[in-house]
Amino acid sequence: MSEQPGSEFPRAIGKVANRELVANGYTTYDSLTKVPAKALLQIHGVGPKAVRILGEELAAQGKAYAADTAC
Repeated sequence: MSEQPGSEFPRAIGKVANRELVANGYTTYDSLTKVPAKALLQIHGVGPKAVRILGEELAAQGKAYAADTAC
């Protein structure tokens, strides 16, 4: 998959999701390992599909989102 400008994320997540992730400081897969998936879903423009695709990409690299520590 081709990358979106400004990040190493695939085009499949969509332009809006990529733009909003970059605007919030998430430009690499390593940056996503520091945040729970639920937190990403709180960003306007980042939906379940983008989080799923990014989660699959993280898993393929042997990585994962940060654990959700909320009770």
